Amino acid sequence: MIIFGTKGYLYQLAILTLVCGGCGNPAAHTLRKRVTKFTLFFVPLFPFSTKYATQCTFCGTEQKVTKEQAEQLTAHGVGGPGAPTHGQPQQQPYQH
Repeated sequence: MIIFGTKGYLYQLAILTLVCGGCGNPAAHTLRKRVTKFTLFFVPLFPFSTKYATQCTFCGTEQKVTKEQAEQLTAHGVGGPGAPTHGQPQQQPYQH
């Protein structure tokens, strides 16, 4: 019996101050990287999906961004002083 599946990881890359496309307020946005990995016997082996998104902390609107846009946002240091540039993985509240 072979047990396989997927497991998701969520990384917070930065906290940025941007104008929200949903509510129009200049607010803090979290830049997140979502990685889904293939697992075999509950051991994560390799990533097969990576997605980037920003989420407004004021209204909760989430907007997908490309890898290049995410790298550009973190490279320019838009987050301000004390903003984390690399986060720890956070377990997603669900598993596939």
